[in-house]
Amino acid sequence: MRLRFSRGVITIAIIVVVLAVGVSVGLYQLLKRTPLAQPPEAFCSVTTPDGVRTLLPEQAQIAATIAAVAARRELPERAVVIAYATAMQESKIQNLEFGDRDSVGVFQQRSSQGWGTKKQLMDPVYATNKFFAALVKVKNYRKIPLAEAAQAVQRSAGGYAYAPHETDAKILAAAFTGRVPKAVHCWYPPGKSPVPQPKTAEARKQLARALGSTAITTKKRGWLVAAWSVAHAEKYALTKVGYNGATWVNDFEAVGWRQGGAAGARKVELA
Repeated sequence: MRLRFSRGVITIAIIVVVLAVGVSVGLYQLLKRTPLAQPPEAFCSVTTPDGVRTLLPEQAQIAATIAAVAARRELPERAVVIAYATAMQESKIQNLEFGDRDSVGVFQQRSSQGWGTKKQLMDPVYATNKFFAALVKVKNYRKIPLAEAAQAVQRSAGGYAYAPHETDAKILAAAFTGRVPKAVHCWYPPGKSPVPQPKTAEARKQLARALGSTAITTKKRGWLVAAWSVAHAEKYALTKVGYNGATWVNDFEAVGWRQGGAAGARKVELA
């Protein structure tokens, strides 16, 4: 049996089809004009058996610098833990240009208290060296409670505040000292580095300021150099770091270091 439709039904059907086509075209044009979601900001993550922590690139760079200075001074990991807990409380591991009265820098040291000039204290390498120089004079600093050791250096009004940061400080210290391999991973949006091309020579030069000799004498030292390099990847436009058969690449999809790479145990490759 043939179905018959009235002119009204046919007209309505045509209108519906036209509207559907119009809506589809409109959506297509809108999607063409709408930019894709912006990638997230640069970040760093630290992963050890004791936990995972996320850092801003600046925080990772400072943490890596503190560990390098400690290695140059041949200090134990406990010294690094104390330094991190102190920096977390004083500045959230940031190189602040302001603070209480004339306090500045990572450790909020004061020129008026003999720590150095403001320019010197704004240099994380200098500030860290001053912190460690004071810490090693604290009797039994390796064994006494962290808050006591930090307070003996800082002479803060609230010395009790350092203790809550100890767990996080231990996680960072295990990673940045190189004791836990492949623990530091960073990512930054391509094209957002302050420099357009990899500055590997400058990166090695700045590493040497903190670490002294950049020779890789142990695997732990090699992983310290690798962690420092990854933490500074955005600053020096590094896109690849290789060490001991593992490679970090600036890939948002990557969750950590990849197996494979030409770098052996005596050299950290930068690109």
